[in-house]
Amino acid sequence: MKRLSIFVLLFSLLFCACSAEGDYTLSSPDGKVVAHIAVDNGTTFSVDFDSKKILQPSAVALHLADGTVLGNGKVKRVTPFSVNETIATQFYFKNAIEDNYNALKVEFYDRSAIVFRAYNDGVVYRFETSRRKPFVVQNEVAAFDFGQPYNCWIAYNNLTGTKKDKYFTSFEHRYKSLPINEVDASRLAFTPLVVDVDGVKVVLAESDVESYPGMFIGNADSDCILDGTFAPVPSEVVVGGHNKLQGIVNARHDYIAQCEGERTFPWRIVLVADDECTLAASDIVYRLASPCRVEDTQWIAPGKVAWEWWNHWGLTDVDFEPGVNTATYKAYIDFAAEYGVEYVILDEGWATKYNNDLLDIVPAIDMQAILDHAQSKGVGIILWAGYNAFNNDMERVCEHYSKMGVKGFKIDFMDRDDQPMSDFYYRAAQVCAANKLMVDFHGCAKPAGLNRTYPNVVNFEAVFGLEQMKWSKPDVDMMEYDVTMPFIRMLAGPIDYTQGAMLNTVKGEYRPNRKRPMSQGTRCHQLAAYAVFFSPLSMLCDSPSNYRNNVECTKFIASVPTVWDETVVLDGKIGQYVVTARRSGEKWYIGGMTSWTPRTIDVDLSKLGIAAGTTVELFCDGKLATDNASSYVHNKFALPESQILTINMAPGGGFMILL
Repeated sequence: MKRLSIFVLLFSLLFCACSAEGDYTLSSPDGKVVAHIAVDNGTTFSVDFDSKKILQPSAVALHLADGTVLGNGKVKRVTPFSVNETIATQFYFKNAIEDNYNALKVEFYDRSAIVFRAYNDGVVYRFETSRRKPFVVQNEVAAFDFGQPYNCWIAYNNLTGTKKDKYFTSFEHRYKSLPINEVDASRLAFTPLVVDVDGVKVVLAESDVESYPGMFIGNADSDCILDGTFAPVPSEVVVGGHNKLQGIVNARHDYIAQCEGERTFPWRIVLVADDECTLAASDIVYRLASPCRVEDTQWIAPGKVAWEWWNHWGLTDVDFEPGVNTATYKAYIDFAAEYGVEYVILDEGWATKYNNDLLDIVPAIDMQAILDHAQSKGVGIILWAGYNAFNNDMERVCEHYSKMGVKGFKIDFMDRDDQPMSDFYYRAAQVCAANKLMVDFHGCAKPAGLNRTYPNVVNFEAVFGLEQMKWSKPDVDMMEYDVTMPFIRMLAGPIDYTQGAMLNTVKGEYRPNRKRPMSQGTRCHQLAAYAVFFSPLSMLCDSPSNYRNNVECTKFIASVPTVWDETVVLDGKIGQYVVTARRSGEKWYIGGMTSWTPRTIDVDLSKLGIAAGTTVELFCDGKLATDNASSYVHNKFALPESQILTINMAPGGGFMILL
């Protein structure tokens, strides 16, 4: 329930009396975060945290095609207000979010406004317009001036500039740690990203990106200012790319968005935290997103998925040739039913190649027989779809397969987030919701709150996930990424990482193998991923044959929930290790991971309110895990009075606890 502060009027009067002309101060409810806003021939804002200057005065503006600059006009009215409400979540990692902030709305005579909010965990702002006619945004100025060359963790666009379109990216690159002024001036990075301002972690992110391009970050001047950069609207898009499933942009206009006269724009986020654990449990992107637009959500059912593509349809105990055929998928369905896995996915190959027609099924697949078998076993079917094929006939495809009993689509190869592609994400979510279909966006932009607005959108890739282990070079450090990404990318929303490998390797043993892929790190590192990583639709990436050879681990990961009532990040350091506790009902699942550096940590469970004597079920690295990554120990015991567990993690190791 929303509660406007009883002191709003007093706050307004005091605010106006104490503010110099064009200069305003906005504080968070706890007083730690302070935004200084200056509106005088342009708008800038700066941010303080605990009396320390975190962000220097930074410019914000929208440049329109008609020459108007929003944020640079004459101020009509300045209205401060406060909000304190609780947001009930759906299919998230906590069941409720506190939305408590002080705000300031600066209105201009050109029928635009900028709304600033100060939360206890940062400052956000967005533009609003109430113009009478549509308009074109030429460019947006979103500058973030840090004043000094602080260190940052940044993930570049995963193309090197050799492609024609620099905005074409799958948003799945590993992070680099470097000073701001050494960010490659020729490349773009994507958000979220983290800057370390003398121990205070500052995250740049965005939320509620609807009918507008996503924000890249660049530093073309090699200074201490990180600048928002936005993909212009395409003027020529042709069919091409992977199996002709992608829209390849050959040319772009000189503007970034065509807008209706009355609308809101994306939230720009400056999140601040004095420890890394706050980042890994942040809900700010979900908090700022538009509320749910799906009236009935009872049919949405997150869960786990048996997945065949990563393991190359790798059945070894059958009397037929595994592959894209009916017999293979029936075998996967049987495995899912046996272990209580809710879904099976039919990944690429079930529809005829190059036709971009999802109603044209290859002869080896009897879709109705697969769906009938799945229904008889209580297993749902999810279909993979390439972007062009899905976009060509979205309404008919969704209606057809929904009537057949399909539960959702994994939509792949968008690889853009310009305005038309942003429109596609929302349209696909809406059409799928109308047909009671879940959505897993793969080959997509990073999430920005769409999963709150359309909770049938349960996953986004935009992550350097386990599929990379099919082809990555041996020197790729997946272990460092696994304990970096939860503090940065996962802050934006759920990830389609696709964990669960049963063939595990110690450092130096990993080799790429497309047909028999392996993971880096230990078995317990893979188990821990089911608690550390947030994926409402969580894959079991390995083959049923491998899982049946590892029954104890398989039964455990198949039983782990995928959405949660509460999340507490107990410990962690970016790029070093992470320990995350998630509660579902009365059960706590705690996952821990380390980089290639072995470590012994004390896991303090007293923070969870668990009584001494509670049964602890622990999977941890075995004594041989340094040489044999599949080695683990599984024990059950009573939680000691101290409520502290001392756990050893091998190089690339991990642990998983069930309370």
